[in-house]
Amino acid sequence: MSSSPKLKIAILGGGLIGPRHAQSIISNPNTTLIALVDPAPHGSQLAASLNTAHYPSLSTLLSSPHRPDAALICTPNHTHVPLALELIAAGIPVLVEKPVSTIISDGKRLIEAAKVKNVKVLVGHHRRFNPYLIAAKKEVDGGKLGRIIAVQGAWAMKKPDSYFDGIGEWRRGQSGGGTVLINLIHEIDLLQYLLGPITLVSALETIKTRGFEAEEGAAITMRFKSGVVGTFVLSDSVPSPWNFESGTGENPTIPYVEKEAGAGGFYRIMGTEGSLSVPDLKVWSNQSWLDRLQTEDLEVEKETVPFDLQIQHFYEVVREGKEPSCSAEMALSAMVVCEAIKRSMKSGEAVEINGFDIRERRCSKDCV
Repeated sequence: MSSSPKLKIAILGGGLIGPRHAQSIISNPNTTLIALVDPAPHGSQLAASLNTAHYPSLSTLLSSPHRPDAALICTPNHTHVPLALELIAAGIPVLVEKPVSTIISDGKRLIEAAKVKNVKVLVGHHRRFNPYLIAAKKEVDGGKLGRIIAVQGAWAMKKPDSYFDGIGEWRRGQSGGGTVLINLIHEIDLLQYLLGPITLVSALETIKTRGFEAEEGAAITMRFKSGVVGTFVLSDSVPSPWNFESGTGENPTIPYVEKEAGAGGFYRIMGTEGSLSVPDLKVWSNQSWLDRLQTEDLEVEKETVPFDLQIQHFYEVVREGKEPSCSAEMALSAMVVCEAIKRSMKSGEAVEINGFDIRERRCSKDCV
């Protein structure tokens, strides 16, 4: 345990992800859960079950005896920036759940405010700490796959009706409620983490089956700055083993699908010297199609818990001055790509991405 005093962390939001973060804070010897902020009727009961203080609003917390050293924002997407700005103004470091914002200009305001106040911001793309992704990143960066040419990915599963009811009704709307900003943003962050910035996307929306405004999925093509091209299929309305949760077992509420069951990977990364399937972590290689394919299984430390590693990293960012593994700038980049995908779904045109700027363009031979 560090000789520094425990980092006092408050959680804003007691929905699906807040209690999961709470367990990581409670189990870490360097951190303590000092308060839960949630205006919902169940907030006080949840706080009591976590043996922590409860406050109905951020303002009441900041004026209380339980003022935190740092805070986690686990509230609906559209509230991320306003709450983060309030915490930054108070000089409190923030771990904000993805997406960092639902509007690009708001994300830029958050980044600028953090710079002015010199406040650290970590964005909760916790899958960067997943052992399967750690192993895949090491293999890609190590160069054994040769020059990466293409990537193929999927995230497809069927969400229950209850997911969109009660406190989850906000997920029915277009403003941050669709599967692009809830689920695909994780995948975009990981793809850019593995392969670099995405500079061009084109997308077709899937049919809607629920009658909500929010999108349910899309088929996407993309080009990376490196020249890598890729495809991705997204859907939250179909049963499938081809998704991060089923493939890694990271979410305890979603059953793990053993790779021996034949589900295959949710990512396939293809290089000139070999191809890698994730999360199977199997490398395939040969000199040409005349040769039998050789295989190699990569090692993975399955006992690693990403949420626990992220909380420890947050402690190190705040107490030890480490740079965030996923900064607000990195997270906004993923959000910008998702915004470009949503625009392409509506317009039918390819969309170019240059930093935080995006623009539609007529497809030509240079489009994906």
